[in-house]
Amino acid sequence: MERETLLSLLTGEISLWPYLEEARRLREEHFGRRVETCAIVNAKSGRCPSDCRFCAQSAHWKTRAPEYPLLSEDELLRAAEAATRAGIDRFSLVTSGVRPSSGELERLARVVERVRREFPGLKLCASLGQLSLPELEMLRAAGLSRYHHNLETAESFYPRICSHQRWRDRYETALRVKEAGLSLCCGGIFGLGESEEEILELAETLAELSPDSVPVNFLHPIPGTPLERARYLTPLKCLAILVALRLKLPRTQIRVCGGREYNLRELQVFVPLICDALMVGNYLTTRGRRLSDDRQMILDLGYTSGLKA
Repeated sequence: MERETLLSLLTGEISLWPYLEEARRLREEHFGRRVETCAIVNAKSGRCPSDCRFCAQSAHWKTRAPEYPLLSEDELLRAAEAATRAGIDRFSLVTSGVRPSSGELERLARVVERVRREFPGLKLCASLGQLSLPELEMLRAAGLSRYHHNLETAESFYPRICSHQRWRDRYETALRVKEAGLSLCCGGIFGLGESEEEILELAETLAELSPDSVPVNFLHPIPGTPLERARYLTPLKCLAILVALRLKLPRTQIRVCGGREYNLRELQVFVPLICDALMVGNYLTTRGRRLSDDRQMILDLGYTSGLKA
């Protein structure tokens, strides 16, 4: 797809609907009619030293986000068991902070080993920050199959969003994930005030990086954060972003995550037509939809998932 066409799609200069149909065709050509689902557990919450302007867990902002240390192994196993019972395909361990301590990482590696042993059908992921190559290799040896680390936004826009972590460090972490032999899940968050050019810049970077999965988040403004009054998105703009990503990344799994309920509202029904994966249940600090509602939406479209009634 020509760059100018994608830019015109994002700016609204051309009609979305013919391109949505093309996105649907590509989605079904490469991924069939199944929707993969994933769920996360907020394994360690709050007090992050980074200053991401959208994040409720940053220690720099006064929000009502929960704060607690790393959950116990048994608590994390119970969350994995719940995901298995619900028929969810993937389960991810997520921690706040730039990186876990060595003791926290050892505990998480033990959890990975136990999940692989006790729930062998559950695909296991983790999002633990900027790990070194030996640390990533340790998690892979423990049984982890995929690692998530977002770029968040375009490199050119990133300094307006975060100063504590460098964009280049995020990018290099993603490269290390691939070097460690893990599947890479890498995307970003939209609605931060970035331009259409910057949306396309991020899409082009992701195409170069070639992750297996691209998670797409839409900003859900949180009171107390610098972006609490941000209102840059409409349901149609969200769909245009998803269509542009599918056209740019036709063979890459695109996973719609946080903020879809808040931003897409009644247009959520179009998401499985474009994207082959959904994060379901609750997010890190905001609530998601009932699993039964997502299951019914998928069935009503004539698609399938592993979600149980």
